Amino acid sequence: MYKTISTAALAALTILSVGCSLGGDASATNAADTLTRRQKNEIIRDLPIPGARGVGRALDVSDQLQDRADRHDSLTVTLGR
Repeated sequence: MYKTISTAALAALTILSVGCSLGGDASATNAADTLTRRQKNEIIRDLPIPGARGVGRALDVSDQLQDRADRHDSLTVTLGR
């Protein structure tokens, strides 16, 4: 008796989940696709998973190098080159 009920419940949940995913709002599933690689890395940096600290350090180094490049660019503009 319980096996029949659990099988029917599983079938009903499967049908509902497929129906919701096909007829649901597409913008909700595409929301994750609109994140940039940097935004995804910033999310990963805060997760308690192995390697997350390394991602955070890489973002910090990237920021430092970008700041250095910006300072260099401002010097070349100031000097008129």
